[in-house]
Amino acid sequence: MSKPQLKLRSYTAADEAAAIELWRRTWQKAYPNIDFTARVAWWRERWRNELVPQTQITVAEMDGVLEGFVTVDPKTGYLDQIVVAPEFWGSNVAVMLLDAGKRISPALLELLVNKDNARAIAFYEKNGFVYTGEDVNPVSGRPVNRMRWRP
Repeated sequence: MSKPQLKLRSYTAADEAAAIELWRRTWQKAYPNIDFTARVAWWRERWRNELVPQTQITVAEMDGVLEGFVTVDPKTGYLDQIVVAPEFWGSNVAVMLLDAGKRISPALLELLVNKDNARAIAFYEKNGFVYTGEDVNPVSGRPVNRMRWRP
């Protein structure tokens, strides 16, 4: 019996429900004091109206189950989301998705990361991102670090 393989592929509309639930579940685990279930309707609208039309989305899938995704605007190099199922935290799934993002925007990736998300900041630094300043997330109002990757 062969071991299930994680594969990357382009997002399709059929992935919407799984991607939205993965977003909710993952952020809920990262920030247990925030009610992400209450934010699902807002997120669905943002997903449909901003991310799907403006970004290229690559999903990570194993045995037909969505285990992660990355969204990158190929025009600006802005990486809005990299989401990995909590069961795969610490695995190579995030690196695979980040590499997919670098293929979408090979000259530049920029992102905002919550200042209190030390795990994510360490991941980005390990993968070649540098700190470029501070900002405030326009949606949540939380303090964020701006980070940039160039080849």
